[in-house]
Amino acid sequence: MKIILVGIQGAGKSTQGNILSEKLNIPYLSTGHIFRELSKEKTPTGRYIKETVNAGYLIPDDKALEIVSEYLHRPEYEKGYIMDGFPRTLTQAKAFENGISKVVYLKVSDKEALWRLSGRDEVREDDTLKAIRKRINLFYEFTEPVLDYYRQKGILVEIDGEKSIEEINKEILNKLDK
Repeated sequence: MKIILVGIQGAGKSTQGNILSEKLNIPYLSTGHIFRELSKEKTPTGRYIKETVNAGYLIPDDKALEIVSEYLHRPEYEKGYIMDGFPRTLTQAKAFENGISKVVYLKVSDKEALWRLSGRDEVREDDTLKAIRKRINLFYEFTEPVLDYYRQKGILVEIDGEKSIEEINKEILNKLDK
């Protein structure tokens, strides 16, 4: 099973991704994880990612697509995966087919996401209110068309992400069975 988790920052993607990974026995990963792992490798791609990220740039769509597709060809992902953070744009979604089973959209309000992020034990450098609001706005601008794309393909599952962790997980599992 190949599952994509989508939602604004603070929607609970990594929480649900890790729970689903355990219950479904398939690996969970995020593009952040992929880029961090690859940047450690002493390969042309690893050096490119490291230099691009260290210079403060984002990995361009075409390169991100190539890297993620290549990464997912590794043996540990043969039986499937649960991915968070990709695709982020309609261009990426259209180009990244990869036999996706379901796209799970964890819907939470901006207010709920901000409240959750402010209560995290582990605060990242880039978790300033301004940065978080910027990422939420980018989500609406670039990722909402991705949701429409998957909705039209009939593989989008919308989940109320403001319920308890257990309720959300139960709802996801129920909708994945259908």
